[in-house]
Order: sequence, then C-alpha cells, then structure tokens
Amino acid sequence: MENNLDQHLKKELTANYEENKLLIQKILTDNGDLIVREFFFHQKKNIAIVCFYIDGLVNTNIIGSVIDSFIYQAPRLLRDMDINTLYTNLPDKINKHILHAHSVKLISKVADVIDAILSGDSVFIIERCDQAILVSTRGWADRAVSEPQTEQVVIGPRDGFTENLRTNTALVRRRIKDPLLSIKSTVVGKSSKTTLNIAYHRGTVKKGLVEEVMKRLENIDIDGIIDSGYISELIEDAPLSPFTTVQSTERPDKVAASILEGRVAIFVDNSPFVLIVPTYFWQFLQASDDYYSRYMAGSFFRLIRYFAFIISLVLTSIYVMLVSFHQEMIPTALALTIASGREVVPFPVLIEALIMEISFELMREAGLRMPKPVGQAVSIVGSLVIGQAAVQAGLVSPFMVIIVAITGIASFVMPNYAASFSIRLVRFPLLIASGTLGLLGFSVVFSLIAIHALSLRSFGESYLAPATPFQPSDQKDMIIRFPWWSMERLPHLAKQRQRASDSQKPKNPQENNNNEG
Repeated sequence: MENNLDQHLKKELTANYEENKLLIQKILTDNGDLIVREFFFHQKKNIAIVCFYIDGLVNTNIIGSVIDSFIYQAPRLLRDMDINTLYTNLPDKINKHILHAHSVKLISKVADVIDAILSGDSVFIIERCDQAILVSTRGWADRAVSEPQTEQVVIGPRDGFTENLRTNTALVRRRIKDPLLSIKSTVVGKSSKTTLNIAYHRGTVKKGLVEEVMKRLENIDIDGIIDSGYISELIEDAPLSPFTTVQSTERPDKVAASILEGRVAIFVDNSPFVLIVPTYFWQFLQASDDYYSRYMAGSFFRLIRYFAFIISLVLTSIYVMLVSFHQEMIPTALALTIASGREVVPFPVLIEALIMEISFELMREAGLRMPKPVGQAVSIVGSLVIGQAAVQAGLVSPFMVIIVAITGIASFVMPNYAASFSIRLVRFPLLIASGTLGLLGFSVVFSLIAIHALSLRSFGESYLAPATPFQPSDQKDMIIRFPWWSMERLPHLAKQRQRASDSQKPKNPQENNNNEG
C-alpha cells in the first residue's frame, strides 16, 4: 500500500477529469472530513469542476466566494470563446480574470495537490485541464494571543506566541519594521510536514549562521514534528549534555531583541515556543524586566538571580560535605545545633539529603501535572505536611528541611524553565560526590562540570561567551546591565554595522541637558 501511495504521489495531473478526481479520492480514502464539492459553470458548455478540502481546516466563507466567482462571473467572461480555444490555458485565465482570493496558485503535481488539501487549502480541478487551481483558504480555530505562562513579567508587553505560525511571525514584524528582516520557510517531517520559518536580520546576522541553521534543519530525518522541542533536540550541538544550547521562549519581545542582536529565530507551526540560536548560558539568567526597569533596579535583581543560581546548584552539596567530612569548618554553635537536630535521624546525611531532594522533586512534578485549581494547593500543603511529619518522625533533621527548601525556592528564580532543568540535573551528581568523597569529590565534579560547560558551543559560538572568550564591550549586559545611553555597539555576536555619527549615538541624558543649557 505504501509503495502504491508513493507511485501515485509521483504522478502528474492529466487532462482526464474523471481520472484526476478518482486518483485524489483514492489517495485520501477513508477520510470522513474530506469534502468533495462538484459543480458546473458556463451555461452553454457546462464545464465540470470539483473542489477538494478538509472540513475544519478551511474558511468556508472564502470557498463560498470562490464558487460564486465560478458560477456567476466565469460564464460572462468565457461565453463568447470558441470551444477549441476555451480549454487552452483555462486555469490561467480563471486565475487572472475571475478569482479574487488573496492567494491563488496553479499546480500540476499530485503530491502538491495532496499537501495543499491536508494543509487547509482548497484545490479546484477542471475538466480537460492538466493543472489544478490552489486557493489559500486556511481558517482553523486558533488560540487568541494571551500573556505567556512560563515567562511572566511585571513591567513589559503582555502578548505571547500562539500555536499559529503566521500570528507568531506577525508579532515579531510589529516590533521590527525593517526591510532587512527576512523570514525563510522550510518543511520538516515526512508525515507531519511541519512548516518552519527562520527569521533573521540581514544587517546584523553573521555570515554563514543562517546557512548553518538551514543545513541542520534540512538534515533532520523524522516522521513528525509535534513541537519545537523536537527541533531543539535535533539541531543542538551537544545533545548528550545536561545544558541546553538552544533557547526557547514564548515572548515576542525577547525574540525581536535577539534578532536585532544578530541571532536567528526558528518558528515552528503548532508550537507557542520559538527557538533562538546561538545561545549563551548567561541569557538564561536574564529576564525581560531587566530591560524595561531602570538599569539600577534591573542590575540588582539580575545579581539576585545569579546568587540564586549558585545557591540552587551548590548549597545542598556544601551542607552535606561539611556535615559528613569537614565538621571543623562549621562554627561551634552552629555545629551543635545541627548535631542536636540529627540525634534521632537514622540515615547518613547523604541519604537524608537525597530523600528530601527526591521528595521535593516529586511534589513539584505532582503540582505541575495536577489540574491547575488544586495542583498549587496540593503541592504547598503536601510540602508542609510531609516536611513536618518527617521531622517529627525523626526521618530528617529540621536543618535539612530548611536547606532543601531554600535550594528549591532558589531554583524557581531562574527565568527560563528549560535552564532550571539543567541545574536540577547537575545538582544530583554534585550532591553524591560531596556526600561520598567530601571536598575532593565536590571539587572534582564541579571542575568537570565547568570544563564541560567551557567546551560547549552553540552554532559556532562559545557557550560561556562573553565571559570566555572575554569580550570587554559585551560586559555591559552580562552580570549587570549598563544604561542604554552607554551601549554604543552591538554585541560581539552580531555583524557590526557602520558606526553611527555623533548625532545619532545614544547620549547620557545629563549631557543632553547640559547641551540644551
């Protein structure tokens, strides 16, 4: 059956009307949502025409207006034509003089006909014509543009991407009204035939980056692409690394800013998440609020985020390491408090930490998967009840509950949800090494993680840039954010444009006031 299907798809339409109609119906057999609408136009010659479309994927109002054009306008245009010249280039005549739809195309390959029908377009096949008329009638139900769920901000735009590809590209077009903004299209997936759009700014993107992105996308060999997460895993540089080298976001403002910095955005149809490449690790610690608040407030909260990242990564490991092997490094009063809390605990501190960490992850996952009205309440109440019961039962110490709670809260500070996965994964080998080998194990595993991060690349760029290799000009937006009037150059990633004249450079508002005075 599969071989017969491939043979049918390789065929071309012929001038035999019935053969064309039966071939399309044979390929799309057993489809209850396939609509076949056959009618006649031209009152003297009764020219037969058949329309194919999928119910639920089309805007029926557009189809109705197209059929009206055939029935009421085509006869007046073609009534005086001789029968011998009537069918010569008939689809082209209808396209140019009769149809008023915004997108009309002539196709002759059976594979193109099937793809168009399954994509939500309508195909009209006319008798004695070896070309079909494709009319864009896509009109399925869409989710309205709403506030992003995973990247909420206090100050900034509230619109987020949806599952509609063209809506997503339009949200970025609204922010970048520049003819240098280009959007390329490609299709990935043998069965899903998912449409991908690659957006970039020709004035800032480095030479070869767009070609590399297109090459990786074209090399994807998979049956179906359901979400952008498939693409992210298939094109990243280090698929076996715990660190993600492709950033995903559902914020149009973040995508627009990244494109202006010389990056490439990958839009995937049916996915509200857009991929950004190349990606630096530090981007995952930067939030949109940093750029919409005053630079002092934005820098302060970014520093808080860096501090939370360090806490979520090493706090539990350092506590286990000190209590298990290096008690002399703990102040005496604090050591006595920790010892008194662990008097009745039957497990080593490493097992105790693993129990608490895994329990916390279980409660977090349960709260995420349960229905929204009860999920948050269950996770909070579960944490309180289970933690208190575990302490009273003597299974864990109160100090361990505090450490794990602080670590969990710090991990929630990460603005990017995918980046928090990486930290949660890396934390466990670091914890086990600290609990088994002490400072030696902690140092070795931490060094291996650092070396691994230093070796990573994202589409040719160092993953830890601009820290390594060190780029002095890019430090204005890494750990802290400098004022906008002090940022005169694009990031090192971008292709540098011609420098602006002194009158066009951003200036310190104080200098402007002095000049006016």
